[in-house]
Amino acid sequence: MDGGNAPLYATRIKVYPRAVTGRWRRLKWAALGLLLGIYYLVPWLRWDRGPEAPSQAILLDLDGRRGWFFDTVIWPQEVYFITGLMILGAIGLFLASSLFGRVWCGFACPQTVWTDLFMLVERWIEGDRNERMRVDKAPASAAKIARKTAKHIAWLAIAAATGGAWVFYFVDAPSTLRKIFTGEASTEVYFFVGLLTVTTYTLAGWAREQVCTYMCPWPRFQAAMLDEQSVIVTYQKWRGEPRGKHKAGDTWEGRGDCVDCRLCVNVCPTGIDIRDGQQIECIGCGLCVDACNETMRKVDRPLGLIRWDTLARQEAREKGKAAPWRPVRPRTILYAALFAVVAIVMAVAFFLRTTADLSAQRDRSPNFVRLSSGDIRNSYTIKIANKGQHERRFALELQGLPGAMLAVANVPGENPILPVHADSVGTFRVLVTVPAGEAPSGSHSIEFRALDETGVSTTHASVFVGPTR
Repeated sequence: MDGGNAPLYATRIKVYPRAVTGRWRRLKWAALGLLLGIYYLVPWLRWDRGPEAPSQAILLDLDGRRGWFFDTVIWPQEVYFITGLMILGAIGLFLASSLFGRVWCGFACPQTVWTDLFMLVERWIEGDRNERMRVDKAPASAAKIARKTAKHIAWLAIAAATGGAWVFYFVDAPSTLRKIFTGEASTEVYFFVGLLTVTTYTLAGWAREQVCTYMCPWPRFQAAMLDEQSVIVTYQKWRGEPRGKHKAGDTWEGRGDCVDCRLCVNVCPTGIDIRDGQQIECIGCGLCVDACNETMRKVDRPLGLIRWDTLARQEAREKGKAAPWRPVRPRTILYAALFAVVAIVMAVAFFLRTTADLSAQRDRSPNFVRLSSGDIRNSYTIKIANKGQHERRFALELQGLPGAMLAVANVPGENPILPVHADSVGTFRVLVTVPAGEAPSGSHSIEFRALDETGVSTTHASVFVGPTR
């Protein structure tokens, strides 16, 4: 077919990855077990915070507008901590990519982890590569339908567990699980469990390598983070070519070590041939390294024809020279420095965070009230956040306005004591009155200060507005 009549979209060629054993496959299984264990089990960890606080160790409580992380509570006004963690994650990913290529994609990306799990289940039920290909080509039969049905039921069960586990990070896990099965859960819970079930089933069961190739933006811009010193999966073309079949007893002179067994292609989860060089579809999982080493052992040739290496070292090896790996270079220094700066800023901000917050909102309509005595009054809405796990009593003071009198609605006395329940925000109506002769002209800076019985204080700057003279 000539180029003018070529179809705009090519039909997907289904990939049938073959099982393989080896160091990198074992490392991927270990990463899969660890990451899935964390994901599924963390919502069930309990943490005693007292009778009025949730007992889930990690809980993003949207209704209560809190993030609970063991003994740490993140309030809405501290969302910058979440932002900081995301920035740290991004910079850390940049640093890891500049050092080790697509190590995230190959070992820790959720798409990779769940696809690996789905392929493992598929292999258990339908067999390895050749058996799955044979079954798919065979006409419909009771055995084939039973296998396919069992596989998709298992996939849906995993997908549903995945969706449920995600929801459990936002609600109490034990009680919500019971409500899901008794029909008592909220519409939102059923919606998000269903949504995540569908997306997990579709992306890990059906889309698979297409997510990495077409949907994920990461392969498109990670090239800017790689250079000739990044450790990636490489093929020693200078050693492997010319490739060809090899029989026992044949000489190796005049030919390369690659016997063209295509095992590296058959184990690849995205179906590429690493011998063609670096490709956007390569996720850097290293399974082709295990596969090639398996073949090299069989034909009694040195291991590492396909290996983790840098392009600089490969070029040097081709010329018979040695080249050390240089992990410390300008871009890695920059990423490491940025990571350290953000981490230090986050740590300082965390250790300096207070257990109380104060905010003051002045009424703007009217700007001020002139009382019958001639005194000038401004009204404020004061909010005191008690981030502790026990009720606290705060003394409210006003600074920066001599002669002013502070009163709190429904709280007697000139030096009001304001109780605030544990892990809550107390809202108070505050009236500040200044004698007519001492009232400032226009806007005047003031500061509210809340002091609890243990000496912890928090302040908030505001203004007092008087008549313009």
